[in-house]
Amino acid sequence: MATYKKRGYKPKTKEEEVELQEQESTTAEVFNTLDEGASKTEEWVAGNQKAILGVIGVIAIGVLGYLAYVSFVQNPKTEAANNEMYYPQQYFDEALNNAAVNKDSLFNLALNGSEGKYGFLDIIQEYKGTKTANLASYSAGMAYLNMKNYQEAINHLEDFSSDNVTLGALAKGGIGDAFMQLNQTKDALGYYEKAISQGENGFTTPRFLHKAGVAALELGENAKALKFFQRIKDDYPSSQEASTIDVFIGKAKQ
Repeated sequence: MATYKKRGYKPKTKEEEVELQEQESTTAEVFNTLDEGASKTEEWVAGNQKAILGVIGVIAIGVLGYLAYVSFVQNPKTEAANNEMYYPQQYFDEALNNAAVNKDSLFNLALNGSEGKYGFLDIIQEYKGTKTANLASYSAGMAYLNMKNYQEAINHLEDFSSDNVTLGALAKGGIGDAFMQLNQTKDALGYYEKAISQGENGFTTPRFLHKAGVAALELGENAKALKFFQRIKDDYPSSQEASTIDVFIGKAKQ
């Protein structure tokens, strides 16, 4: 079909004249439809102006309320929680780093506090929803793990979440360790695999590859164990786990 775009174009035949008239008619209809649509939209907006303004007002109030909550409630709450965290963290670190002390007593102080100071459990309860309470769940879980209270360790570590690759892996791996001690090897293997999948790094990845391999061996899944051990040998030859990995590879191949 011919198209007539030039202004002032005069058709040469009757057929061209008819076709040009049809195109002009179609164009006029399109613009009329657009005008009608715009008019209906304007009418709808005018008729529903109060409702629209009401919705905008609700959204604005919600945003302002959230900002006020963050500024006057959440931020001060987080700051207070951070201050409270200092006391139990000292006992937790001392228990981990000092072999010559009664570790369980220090872990208990870290968990429950003393002399009016909060422990991890108090922080979890009193400062719910803060990043500090989340971190306290991790520390509490690790304290219980060291105290051989494996079910409580699992409960608290499952409550912890983090985007940090190392902390996330240590939490999942800690749950795996607790399940291993409870003789739930299949569950342990699942959490070791979750720890591995948190992200690649030279600290936690070979550590939990090794533990996953040992768990797989206990389950009689030698082929899976071999994959874990071989990955340590190939990808992390400088890791501590790699120093004896040939022995475990030999076990997996039997």
